Amino acid sequence: MALIDLVEWNDAANNVFAWKYAQNKNNNLSTFTQLIVRESQEAVLFSKGQILGKFGPGKHTLNTENLPLLRNLFGIPFGGKNPFTAEIWFVNKTAPLTIDWNTDTMRFRDPEYGEMVPLMASGRYGLKVDDAERFLVQLVGTLTAFTAGDLTNHFMGPLVSKTKSSVIAFMQANQAGITTISARLDDLSGFIKEPLKEFWENYGMLLTGFYITSVDLDTSTEDGKKIAAALSDRSAQNIAGYTWQQKQGFGVANNALTGGSDLGMLGAVAMTGMLGGGGGMGQALMQPAPQAQPGMYPGGAPAAGRKEVFCAKCAKKYPATSNFCPFCGNRYNPCPRCGSDNIEGSKRCVSCGSELASAQTGDGFGNVCPRCGQQSAPGVKFCPGCGNKLA
Repeated sequence: MALIDLVEWNDAANNVFAWKYAQNKNNNLSTFTQLIVRESQEAVLFSKGQILGKFGPGKHTLNTENLPLLRNLFGIPFGGKNPFTAEIWFVNKTAPLTIDWNTDTMRFRDPEYGEMVPLMASGRYGLKVDDAERFLVQLVGTLTAFTAGDLTNHFMGPLVSKTKSSVIAFMQANQAGITTISARLDDLSGFIKEPLKEFWENYGMLLTGFYITSVDLDTSTEDGKKIAAALSDRSAQNIAGYTWQQKQGFGVANNALTGGSDLGMLGAVAMTGMLGGGGGMGQALMQPAPQAQPGMYPGGAPAAGRKEVFCAKCAKKYPATSNFCPFCGNRYNPCPRCGSDNIEGSKRCVSCGSELASAQTGDGFGNVCPRCGQQSAPGVKFCPGCGNKLA
């Protein structure tokens, strides 16, 4: 039976938490075996289900002086090169290991849209071994090495469960939706870190950092794809300055122009003008009838600075923004040029002589309906506001 003289771990990888020294079944340790532990490591010896001892950085001789349990377990006296069996685990303690993680789909009622949306979160966390004995007893078991991948696989269930519940709780408490949560990732990471810190301490691990890098729509689902497309479409509309209704109208007009609709050419032109706001018949259809506003004559004509007028019937003065004389009830029939009141049916203004039945060429004014005050273009025979026949 051969005896092992030297034990060390000299090729530690950054993603390995713990490594067991490969011991041949025909080889045993001895009370003169040299154990070398490097600065970033700690060594723990197990035998017959018990921890014989642990060693920090340095060079150690495995004998009954630093391993008192050897005499109880094997009856080894002091002195002599006595063999014994033990498992030696090296633990990577000082280097924090960064591990990426992500959740599966989680459902959340978005406060902005009031509907359930599918979300997924991803990020990374940093861990290092804080208590080597607790870590080995709780996690390692019969493995020969324990890597970051083993840790992720081992804890994927509880890690994802705790993360998902914490993300949903934070978003609900803060009324954060899919369009605003990205601005709260630092707060969210801190909110989740505390409960996870206690979780890892139970396994002898220290959580050195926890970060959520994204909380996004889960576009691997059908409803996630539809919601993402709708949000993208809404952003395009806001940037381009058109509404959903206008977009639908554009499609209708396009079909009409290309022969795919029964609207015909005239309908397409009208629809395009109505939705695009480019003027012409479509724009006219979209414009509301002019209403009398302060500082304007009934029908929308500019007041040209006139604030008061004299009633053509009772000769009393009243504000030019009124539609009727407050003293006699006579309807205000303004001259489109000077704003003076005139008796209904008059052909010319009593003040400036301008024609009242129709505008003079180049004036920019048209007919003014004596009933409702609606202004219309020259040559129009009926008022577009009330249908009254014009002179």
